[in-house]
Amino acid sequence: MSNNKQTEEKSEKVMTKYDRKMEKRRIEEEKERKAQKRLKIGSIVIIAAIAAAIVISIGLSAYSKYSALHNPYIKIGDHDVTRVEYDYYYNNSVNSYISMYGSFLSYMGLDTSSDFSKQQYTDNMTWKDYFDQMTVSQITQVKALVDDAAAQGFTYDTAEDMSAFDTELAAQAESESVSQAEAYTSLYGQYATAERIRPFAEENMLATAYFEHLTEINKPGDEEVQEYYEANKNNYDKVDYRSFPFRGNAAEDASEEDIAKVMDELKVKAEAMEKAVKAGEDFEALCVENAIDDQKDLYGGDDKEGSLIEGGSYSAAPAAISDWLFDEARKEGDTTILPDETNHNYYVVEFIKRSNDEQTTNSSISSTLANQKAGEYMNGLTEKYEVTDVAGDMKYLTIPETSTESTESAGETGEDAGDGTAAESTPEAAETESE
Repeated sequence: MSNNKQTEEKSEKVMTKYDRKMEKRRIEEEKERKAQKRLKIGSIVIIAAIAAAIVISIGLSAYSKYSALHNPYIKIGDHDVTRVEYDYYYNNSVNSYISMYGSFLSYMGLDTSSDFSKQQYTDNMTWKDYFDQMTVSQITQVKALVDDAAAQGFTYDTAEDMSAFDTELAAQAESESVSQAEAYTSLYGQYATAERIRPFAEENMLATAYFEHLTEINKPGDEEVQEYYEANKNNYDKVDYRSFPFRGNAAEDASEEDIAKVMDELKVKAEAMEKAVKAGEDFEALCVENAIDDQKDLYGGDDKEGSLIEGGSYSAAPAAISDWLFDEARKEGDTTILPDETNHNYYVVEFIKRSNDEQTTNSSISSTLANQKAGEYMNGLTEKYEVTDVAGDMKYLTIPETSTESTESAGETGEDAGDGTAAESTPEAAETESE
């Protein structure tokens, strides 16, 4: 019995400091082992999730590419237009617009470095909507012209145009120090390559050639040209004249009474100069005499041409004097004074002569009338083509018609039919890249 008691006392022996240290280490190692196991399991889950995300991303990218290349983005008449083709025309339209208006864009409220869809063109239409509308209009015209060309048996060899296209693309890429492939995607969309863009460019060239054919067969006769000139002489004639403005300095908030007083004072000065001119004094010398100090250098000199305008057009002449200058009753030496109520000026004007370059005028009128007729014919064709927003991205189609009327001229041809619509794309840079 004493032996059993002794055994129990030994088994219940208190742990030494060493024992406690070893037990603590064992517990910590067990915790570390479990933590490593959890970390390993978590890592496997994360890696699996990342792999799945990559697979999904690749899948979506592949689908997006396939969709852009093969699925209809919009439909015009019976023609399915893919995203690649749409982007080609969209970028072409935007680039042409920006090139045309250049430095005026900021005044028009367009920031080319920002998202067009976040910039308002009108109260309920963004610049993206506007460019979409312009693009759809251009594609519609191209499809209509190409269809009609086929129906009329018109053919066109695009080889020479495509050669020039490729040459300009290559030169553009070299000048910008980018590969032609990079330039293609930059200019015409992320899926654009030389191989993919070529059929669109060729079709565009065919449409342009056919429109030029339409203008050629619609050229007016001499009688029609003369009739048009007689009704629009001021748009084509030029005038030579001398003018000098006496400028008022009325304050922006000046009353009508104060402005009237300023104009009366200017009129007195203008009448005095008119009287001197009619008396035979030199017009240019009188300009020097009457000019304010910081403008005297504009007049006089050896050529005495500071006040002289040669070959001036009606549209370029100051509005206050244009009607008088282009009055058919004008004859050499006529001199008068004319008020400019808007700008608070008074003009002294001397008429010299009116002229017209008949050959240039007739050519211009012939081109204008031919383009008008061809444009009317083309517009008649496009009316038959219904636009279907397959992808649902053409928001402008949901805007009330009255809100988009001001933008319709962007797609119309009118007198500029051969330039803005069905126009050959300006090649910037490209490299053939396999699909």
